[in-house]
Amino acid sequence: MNIIFEVFDKNGKKIRLTKRQWSHIRKKHPEVDNYDIIEETLKTHDQIKVYDIDETIKYFYKYYKHRSSHEKFLQVVVKYLNGDGFILTAQFKPHIR
Repeated sequence: MNIIFEVFDKNGKKIRLTKRQWSHIRKKHPEVDNYDIIEETLKTHDQIKVYDIDETIKYFYKYYKHRSSHEKFLQVVVKYLNGDGFILTAQFKPHIR
């Protein structure tokens, strides 16, 4: 597994972005043009939401006011498995869901 970066969430659990997932994000959500904002969102998020259907999935949100688009919230989706977090995807949204 080729890891681009690892950070720790507020509970001390490791979250990682792999090259495979970064490739997925770039392909599906080209507006997320560098992984530094993903790392920044995880470290200094505005809010975390738990996915209703699966408690092992969390949404990290951070507001980026200088974006020209109306979609100013970066949503980073993290799945926790065996104590570690793995980034599934990241995309901009118009609001926190």
